Amino acid sequence: MFVAYWIAAALLAVFYLYSGAVKVVRSRESLRPMMKWVDKTPMPAVRAIGALEVLAAIGLILPPLTGIAPWLALLAASGLVLVQIAATALHLARGESRQIGLNVGLLVLAAVTIWLATVWL
Repeated sequence: MFVAYWIAAALLAVFYLYSGAVKVVRSRESLRPMMKWVDKTPMPAVRAIGALEVLAAIGLILPPLTGIAPWLALLAASGLVLVQIAATALHLARGESRQIGLNVGLLVLAAVTIWLATVWL
């Protein structure tokens, strides 16, 4: 289970470090081609989402790696499940049902990571 956790956590961490960092540092105009929802979302909210994604990615890796409060990995993965539920709901509300494949995949991977993170409880 440890190896499976590290594979799942690494995949999620790489994705969310990139995705979150992009939301934190890029302008609305440069985000628009990738994320059409930023047009109707205040930039402080976009930046907050990005910061939370980066923190969750760090929370998946750092606590289990150091052995300091490794249960935080469970909370980080749970937070990512909530992010993907909200993202899926947003896409569905905007009529973008064809774009939820990645969200569903990330949701499933984060949910599996929650289960795998229970090895530290």
